[in-house]
Amino acid sequence: MVPHHPPPSSPQPTSSSTPLLPSMSLPRSNYDPRRVCLNPFPDISLGKHRRTVGVYLAGALFALANWTFLDAAVLSAHARSPWGQPDTPPPVHVTFVDWIPGICSLLGYLVINLIDKDRVRGEEGFGDSRAVWRARLILFIGFALMAGGLAGSVTVLILKYVLNGYPEQFTYYGYANVSQSVALMLSAIVLWIAQSGSNEYEYNLTL
Repeated sequence: MVPHHPPPSSPQPTSSSTPLLPSMSLPRSNYDPRRVCLNPFPDISLGKHRRTVGVYLAGALFALANWTFLDAAVLSAHARSPWGQPDTPPPVHVTFVDWIPGICSLLGYLVINLIDKDRVRGEEGFGDSRAVWRARLILFIGFALMAGGLAGSVTVLILKYVLNGYPEQFTYYGYANVSQSVALMLSAIVLWIAQSGSNEYEYNLTL
């Protein structure tokens, strides 16, 4: 006769057993609990050249912003009558209203970059205790000026150029105004980030 063996009993869970981990869509080696997106953004590190690249990029954006609007102003000053209509003047010109958004953005740009970054972060422990909130208030005023300049340029573009149905030759004046405000804001952000990082001399000292 074949000996009868009892069926193996299933193991009972004990208090020392390890709890099951929840299923993850990423391998454990690539899992980071701080990650928000499934595919993270590429990590671009410029090292000791971060400050230099940021300053040059901010300067290029600043020059591009003012060159674009000055180009529109020069084109407006030398605009001629339509072909075959010598007695018909150009329908629109760049006036002082077009300059106001750029002036506001430029003032905000100067205010933002004249602020001591350590005061805004509150890292300075000496001096007036109210210097931190004053620096942050001035920073807010600078960004408010830049935001007002951008909003004003969009308003001038819509009310003065788009709604009146001018040809593309003349609506370029309004688009150049908006481009100036956007480029100045990007330049201020890039310069702020570049100045917040350590320069090449400080980088060599840390090594």
